[in-house]
Amino acid sequence: MLNYKAYCLDLDGTVYKGKTPIKEAVEFVHFLQRNGIDPLFVTNNSSMTQKQLQQKLSLMDIHTNEDHIISSSIAAANYISEHYYGKSVFMIGENGLQEALELKKIDCTEDLADVVVMGIDHHINYEKLATACLSIRAGAVFLSTNSDHAFPSERGFLPGNGAFTKLVEHSTGVEALFMGKPQPFMLELIQKKFGFNKDEMVMIGDNYDTDILTGIHMGIHTAHVNSGVTRTEIVSQQLKKPTYLLESLSEWIR
Repeated sequence: MLNYKAYCLDLDGTVYKGKTPIKEAVEFVHFLQRNGIDPLFVTNNSSMTQKQLQQKLSLMDIHTNEDHIISSSIAAANYISEHYYGKSVFMIGENGLQEALELKKIDCTEDLADVVVMGIDHHINYEKLATACLSIRAGAVFLSTNSDHAFPSERGFLPGNGAFTKLVEHSTGVEALFMGKPQPFMLELIQKKFGFNKDEMVMIGDNYDTDILTGIHMGIHTAHVNSGVTRTEIVSQQLKKPTYLLESLSEWIR
């Protein structure tokens, strides 16, 4: 299993569930680090900053640099900076998305805007949704950090950003361009930043529709772990299958 240079691990459902670490994943990260490989963490979670995610991982005995954590917020900010810099932006989201935009010197407005970017917002309300819809109806570009309809937690599966995005899509008739998995934007950022070849990369995750498909779209190897959203028996029935089907990441350190 040391054939790769870039081990890209999903977080929710792969490394942890809510605040509870997945023991086999923690051991796998330690195994890689003992062998001189620093894994990368690729998450659709747009609510937390890189620093917050780093601190959360640290509490689980996973220690990594901030720049080894790539979120859908970072992908969204990079995309806006590259394609719509100087345009007005209306944001629905939390600290992770706000900080990512600020780091790219992108100013946000609370009024109608040229670009709407939508991330998970635990304080979402009707007025925010209304402003987003009105902007999009007036011609704004519609971006969303990720299409996850649900994500795992200790309480069970909770509504994800994709569920709220679907509401805005249904109201406006405009489909969002998603920045997170299964789009390959985050993996492309990793490849560009660290200079990996595609045959040196593997995407590891629990969700076929996000983690596995983003690796397939990127053209790299993939590994599905049976610890979260999509069960192995469902994944094995897909036309496009992952490179590896694992019950847990402990299978890779035996």
